Amino acid sequence: METTAAAALIRMSDLIDAQDWAALAAVLAPGFRARYLHTGEELDGDTFVALNRDYPGSWRFQRELVIDGGTSAVLRARVTDATGASDETHYVASFATVDGAGLLLTLDEVWAEVAAPDDARRPEATVGGQS
Repeated sequence: METTAAAALIRMSDLIDAQDWAALAAVLAPGFRARYLHTGEELDGDTFVALNRDYPGSWRFQRELVIDGGTSAVLRARVTDATGASDETHYVASFATVDGAGLLLTLDEVWAEVAAPDDARRPEATVGGQS
């Protein structure tokens, strides 16, 4: 039975949040490629697992939205400090495809840090064209 890309992304997000690196490796297809579009990096499966496993600190990977397109899907997640020592927050948009066995074949990700908006773009500054 084929697994949809959405189901594979949900599984991936649960495994990253649980820090289950062996199981994460098992959901990646042979020939898996991850690309970080914002930096231009490209990772194979082993490097993708190692990067997540070895990233400094302890992080929560909280899935917020998944859109299923069958063999392709999109996931949005919020990543926060699991220890609560900082209020550092990141968001990630993950675009994935799966192979015929439902394993993740490609993963394109864009990461962003949460930052305060420019004062000129705050909603109250732009309503009705007045500040």
